Amino acid sequence: MKKSNLAVTATIASLVALGGTMLTTAPALAAEKEKCYGVSKAGKNDCATKTSSCAGTAKEDNQSDAFVVVPKGLCGKLTGGSTESA
Repeated sequence: MKKSNLAVTATIASLVALGGTMLTTAPALAAEKEKCYGVSKAGKNDCATKTSSCAGTAKEDNQSDAFVVVPKGLCGKLTGGSTESA
């Protein structure tokens, strides 16, 4: 096998191995986060709301159906924060 083919094969193998590791850690990282409604600034929400279809489209500060993703346990400490949409 040529050295260049060996290098490409080794690179692909390491990327596949790294990808497998990333796939197993992603759910663990997601479990450490929660959606926090009612605390985002206008245009700074993380995802769709009841009145809009994508991130960054909240019309007003502290919109009750707009959320941001925060570390688990933080939302309850934020003024106006709720883990449930109004």
